[in-house]
Amino acid sequence: GANKPTGLIWIQTFSKTSTFSCEPIGLRMCQDLPYNTTFMPNLLNHYDQQTAALAMEPFHPMVNLQCSPDMRMFLCALYAPVCTEYGRVSLPCRGLCRRSQSDCRGLMEMFGLAWPDEMDCSRFPECEEAYPRQEDLLTTSDDAADQASMTVQRDYGFWCPRELKVDPELGYSFLGRRDCSAPCPSMFFSRQELSAARYAIGGVSIVCLSATLFTFLTFLIDVTRFRYPERPIIFYAVCYVMVSLVFFLGFLLEDRVACNAASPAHFRAATITQGSHNKICTLFFMVLYFFTMAGNVWWVILTVTWFLAAVPKWGSEAIEKKALLFHACAWGLPGALTVTLLALNKIEGDGVSGVCFVGLYDVDALRWFVLAPLCLNVAVGVSLLLVGIVALNRVRMEIPLEKENQTKLVKFMIRIGVFSVLYLVPLLTVIGCHLYEHAYRRAWETTWVRRRCRSYHIPCPYKVEDSHEPALVLFLIKYLMMLVVGVPSVFWVGSKKTCFEWASFLHGNKRKDGVNESRQVLQEQPDLAQSLLRDPNTPIIRKSRGTSTQGTSTHASSTQLAVLDDPDEPIRPHPSLPASSRSKPSSLHSKVSYHGSLNRSRDNR
Repeated sequence: GANKPTGLIWIQTFSKTSTFSCEPIGLRMCQDLPYNTTFMPNLLNHYDQQTAALAMEPFHPMVNLQCSPDMRMFLCALYAPVCTEYGRVSLPCRGLCRRSQSDCRGLMEMFGLAWPDEMDCSRFPECEEAYPRQEDLLTTSDDAADQASMTVQRDYGFWCPRELKVDPELGYSFLGRRDCSAPCPSMFFSRQELSAARYAIGGVSIVCLSATLFTFLTFLIDVTRFRYPERPIIFYAVCYVMVSLVFFLGFLLEDRVACNAASPAHFRAATITQGSHNKICTLFFMVLYFFTMAGNVWWVILTVTWFLAAVPKWGSEAIEKKALLFHACAWGLPGALTVTLLALNKIEGDGVSGVCFVGLYDVDALRWFVLAPLCLNVAVGVSLLLVGIVALNRVRMEIPLEKENQTKLVKFMIRIGVFSVLYLVPLLTVIGCHLYEHAYRRAWETTWVRRRCRSYHIPCPYKVEDSHEPALVLFLIKYLMMLVVGVPSVFWVGSKKTCFEWASFLHGNKRKDGVNESRQVLQEQPDLAQSLLRDPNTPIIRKSRGTSTQGTSTHASSTQLAVLDDPDEPIRPHPSLPASSRSKPSSLHSKVSYHGSLNRSRDNR
């Protein structure tokens, strides 16, 4: 009676993750026992009898040499325990364990074997009864057959199949289980589906790479053409050059980077790569995540520069003086997030696209390192964009301009709106896909376990009635929109002037002084202290341009936005405006820009 509570406590602890069906004993060592049915997982957490047989191999010499008459029964009590009525586990007595350990200790030392910790005799109830007990054999063969088809009556949680086990030093985890990883290339889709999806992703990555590379090369032809507030579009395009390049490499390499190779000798299937031990996967993650986030930050900075030009009426030079601050935010914030994820070891291989990213299997990482930054960028960017458009519309309504200039301002506002829509629609689609995946990921995983539990020989989920399976088109849309979001950059540079510049460049008619001027603009980086402390209202003299621009020039700054990409036709104030309302420095800048543009146009021809 005193021993009963100890055994019951151990049984209750074990029963949360143990017996769920009976099956005939197939272990060679455990044939011709008083019982012929067992259950899996067994008392040592082996998922099937094949795994248990491999674990028993070191003890075969002990049994064959008959070091103890109790050794064979004790081993079978652990590796193939008797299957009784559902919900009751029969444990061997502590006396049986002690006799086996005492008798075979010397022989085990000769073979270089140690008594396993999981077979510690203190884990078993204090008793001296033989195994199996008489009450364990009361179950008839018919009852055993019924129990063999008995379904699980409780939730045992997820047991990592032996095929998905990985080395403990890698630090993997899958569905809450350590030293486990998801199957590769995908736990949801077939190889035929993945092949079609990869070709689609590869094709769109080429389109995005071509568009963004064209935008950047157009900038390099004449760096003086794209000044602030539109300069962030160039850096935004550079970011998506790198993003599309990584996706294209993932298409070429298929699952060789995102997956760990299978090891049939160790009964291990191909699994998803996690952590930073795979150097190529880590590099893919760093480039893809860093430039994805940096591209989004540059779009926010683009809306900031538009806001500064439209609302407080900052001039191009005044905005450019904050360039170092813009670069610090655009590259520093994504860099900090990337380093944090590397420190947390949150890298995960993506068997669908062949790249490595974050939040593919870890819902918490998806929430805080993908969804949160993207949603914050969209909220800030859209707010500044709307305020800027409202301010430009007020300029159009309140300041009388010539009809030609009114048309140009409206055209510029339309360009801003179209560019923003072309950017926001794909980005919002990506966020929507992430939110949908975040909401249903657990249900997808539970459905996958329910469908694969019998083939993996692991417990099936308890009372899972609803089936939720992801659609491949959802993942495909997510990847395509991640790439399409970089294409709008080519919309901004697409104009007749771009065609003329490329034609002139390809025919070798590029002016030498134009190249020197481009170098000079690139080299004219403002001092950091001046960038952060300089008042935007302070006039800035640029000797190379021969102009002076004031940030407080309300009329010129507002109308200057309309000719950022068409400097050959400056906006002129309405003749009815009094001379005192015109900004002389701004007028001077417009005239000089006008004549300089004419000269460049003649030279290009």
